[in-house]
Amino acid sequence: MKSRSEKERETAEKQAVSDDVKVKFPLYIFPDTMEKVDMLYEADNCKSKTEFIEKAVRFYCGYLLNKEHTATEFIAPQLATMAEGIVKGSEQRLSRAMFKIAVELGAVTHMLAALNEIDDETLFKLRMMCTDEVKRINGIINFEKAVRYQRSE
Repeated sequence: MKSRSEKERETAEKQAVSDDVKVKFPLYIFPDTMEKVDMLYEADNCKSKTEFIEKAVRFYCGYLLNKEHTATEFIAPQLATMAEGIVKGSEQRLSRAMFKIAVELGAVTHMLAALNEIDDETLFKLRMMCTDEVKRINGIINFEKAVRYQRSE
């Protein structure tokens, strides 16, 4: 007669072996779903359609159970990729907008320089004043306030 520890060890060994063995069963799937599997399984770095379907089933089970880490295992990289795409798109739009603003500012600066004769000391003081003001107002420039300030002196 086998001892309790021997039975537990045998059960554990059988379970380990059964975890490595896949179960074969018939699968009926709509043609359009199969087309999606054909199209996407390699893009997901799966070696086979079976692996792809296995991952899909695990993902859906994790989603339904909402307790397993399986759902986050698949969702986290997708969310990271989506967030990265949104950030890159925003970054590109902001960069293009900043470039356009810099071009316009350059044109205005050259027009002002051509119309006014400003000595170096006044220019230095103006730059220091503007630097302090932008720091103080956190970069939110208000044209009306600037006009009132210039008229007050």
